[in-house]
Amino acid sequence: MGIKGLSHFLKDNAPGCTKEISIKSLSGQKIAIDASMCLYQFLIAVRQQDSGMQLNNAEGETTSHLMGFFYRTLRMCDNGIKPVYVFDGKPPVLKSGELDKRRAKRDEAEEEIETLQKKLKEVGEEGLEKEEEERILEKEQMERLMQLQRRTVKVTQKQNDEAKHLLKLMGIPYVDAPCEAEAQCAELCKSGKVYGVASEDMDTLCYNVPVLLRKLTLSEQRKEPILEVKTDKVLEGLELSLDEFIDLCIMMGCDYCPTIQGCGPSNSFKLINEHKSIENILKAFENGDIVKKSWKIPQEWLYKESKELFVNPDVIKSEDCDLKWVPPNEEELIDFMVNKNGFSEDRIKTGIERLKKNLKQGTQKRLDGFFKIKPTAVSTGKVDKKKPGKVVKTQRKKK
Repeated sequence: MGIKGLSHFLKDNAPGCTKEISIKSLSGQKIAIDASMCLYQFLIAVRQQDSGMQLNNAEGETTSHLMGFFYRTLRMCDNGIKPVYVFDGKPPVLKSGELDKRRAKRDEAEEEIETLQKKLKEVGEEGLEKEEEERILEKEQMERLMQLQRRTVKVTQKQNDEAKHLLKLMGIPYVDAPCEAEAQCAELCKSGKVYGVASEDMDTLCYNVPVLLRKLTLSEQRKEPILEVKTDKVLEGLELSLDEFIDLCIMMGCDYCPTIQGCGPSNSFKLINEHKSIENILKAFENGDIVKKSWKIPQEWLYKESKELFVNPDVIKSEDCDLKWVPPNEEELIDFMVNKNGFSEDRIKTGIERLKKNLKQGTQKRLDGFFKIKPTAVSTGKVDKKKPGKVVKTQRKKK
């Protein structure tokens, strides 16, 4: 889910932090991708044209995720990008509340699906001539049914394993994060292992990622520009330190804990600007400096524990992540995609040739590879007191 309303908030309050770029501008770059989010996107979006149902093989097993990973990876490689996928590990304990809410919504959707299917079955069994009003109602019910079916999508461990197996056969590296995929992606980016992180979750910024790339993993048919968001520009535009920004995001609403009910993004921003931290805001409430009866502070608010997950996430150190792009295993890839999962042999073979060509080209260095590059500047989270709004950066030492 990420941070509630953060993208719109930044558009209004720090417009300079985001710019539109084309996929071609990322040619020659290594990009870390939130694989777990991609899996969910593919299971929702990749469907049969005639029925709107997920793709299946001869055994009735879902293959939408395999098609999504294969062709989306090809598209990125066609544009000179070298992707590395990062899969979620065990979710933090604090996230259990959010996961329970999602499960409850899935259960509600499944109940409504059952009711709608019964209604549609009854209409079909009647076989009577329908008036226009009844036809419209049936169409609306069908659309609602498809919408609910998307809500009930759940990524299984088998689908996770199949996606990893496919990537291995394609010669594309992946990392199993010990916890949150976004945190692991940010770690790879901060160390310079990759240029940027592709994710739709705005809480990736809370991990102080240098470059966040949104809409990179969306379907090409949507023809939407990629959005490049830089954390140092976010802090500069909002005139906040990293600590203050993380507190703001927690107050806006994250996956780990509730927020001050009724406060909202604008008021949260005003409070952080005035009091500089959640601790100071709570003290102001206790002292009576802030009086808002409509605002409700959560009982046993675990904001400190939530912040710790952003500041010191559980990740594998970048030096322990061996990222290698190798030629695809053509024979096994054809067996897996064609013989076991029913994809077109001609299309898979064509895809393999594209992959071999692009990965070979990808081994050639960009022009900047022939020169010494300065380490990536990473925000320290401190604001320069002599220059208000200017965020101090530090250079990472090359090991």
